[in-house]
Amino acid sequence: MLDHRSQCSVMNFLNEVSSAFPSAVSLASGRPSERFFDKLDPQVLLNALVVYQRYSAGGHGGGQLLSHLLQYGRTAGIIGELVAQQVRSDEGVPARADRVLITSGCQEALALCLAALCPEAADVLLVCNPTYIGATGAAKAARVAVAALSNSVPCVAEAVELAVLQLRRNGRRARALYLIPDFDNPTGRVLDKASRCDILQVCARNRIVVLEDNPYRLFRYEGDEIPSMAALDEAGSVIYLSTFSKTLSPAIRVGAAILPDTIFGDARACRALWENLVQLKSFITLNTSHITQAIVAGLLMEQAASLRGWIRPALDWYRSNRDVMVRQLDSVFSPFPEQIRWNRPSGGFFLSLDLPFRFGADSVDECARCYNVIVMPMSFFALDNSQDCRIRLAFSAVTPEQIRTGVTGLGRYVARRLGRELPSLVDGLAEG
Repeated sequence: MLDHRSQCSVMNFLNEVSSAFPSAVSLASGRPSERFFDKLDPQVLLNALVVYQRYSAGGHGGGQLLSHLLQYGRTAGIIGELVAQQVRSDEGVPARADRVLITSGCQEALALCLAALCPEAADVLLVCNPTYIGATGAAKAARVAVAALSNSVPCVAEAVELAVLQLRRNGRRARALYLIPDFDNPTGRVLDKASRCDILQVCARNRIVVLEDNPYRLFRYEGDEIPSMAALDEAGSVIYLSTFSKTLSPAIRVGAAILPDTIFGDARACRALWENLVQLKSFITLNTSHITQAIVAGLLMEQAASLRGWIRPALDWYRSNRDVMVRQLDSVFSPFPEQIRWNRPSGGFFLSLDLPFRFGADSVDECARCYNVIVMPMSFFALDNSQDCRIRLAFSAVTPEQIRTGVTGLGRYVARRLGRELPSLVDGLAEG
């Protein structure tokens, strides 16, 4: 199990490995592909800014508005209505502008929610195991205790019930549950509708706020969309965390925390939580950059408040990369059908692979040094040792050729660990 210190050092470790072996293919990074950043060239960014200026100027001159954008401003943000329109249109979230807090990326939204929801030493954040490193890292920074849901029970809702009982016996209380229900990072898992409804019922009964993080929701490659938990929420138990890092660019650093109309049926409690979040943000970042907010707003206006058309080329690319990776895994690991298993995610940037041996930091180093590939141990995302024999593979930021090369290198490493040999490989594909 990684302790909090080593969890917070994961990215530093991977950066060190990447620097030490620059020619190695990285299947560790879940960044969006840079091949689509040309869509945001300086002229496009400037045009978006101008579009928002014209929209917002009203009776003011353009110069006055530019001065306003360059100044300190409203802590809650200036584009709440447009963001509310976008999540209603694209994600089915019943968002209201006066419940949208614009943040400096989704990570700030998460950190603010943890600080507001878990102010006491006995308050606990529930997470799946494994889970996104940023969630446990944010909890550590906010001095919020984290409890991992048990993998020994058949569903998340039952695991939440079990965790609530165990915490209660120790005088502690589950206050929030962090989830990525669509194409989870790191596993690629999707929660079906029934599971979402069951979780919502359990959380409402125990007054646990669900922090629904959905950065990959729009990147579905096949199958029918499942309603977001915020859309299914009837009790006021879901705060929806939104981001433009995957759809537009990570550098824009614009996200949002979107609150329901009530918190467990109490409108005044929701308003108090909103005001607390705004106050906390005012102490930390004052306000999210008006310039980047204006760029996002202008792009949303140009796209009629929907990013589905904007991301279509990227969606097709990521789907193709997913298919390339799955085919290469099928080819390279065909000699080990009972020993190596992986999932075929229906969206997102990641898949998970199960191994018959432990894979940790030393294995990462050996793969990079001897087999020219960098992958992410699932143990880096875990709160115990239950994930020691799993890895996460990312296909978003690499080319098809790099995927083939990387998976082939991983296959050679696995074959060595198993005392086997891979079939002859030609151009990254197994013969036969």
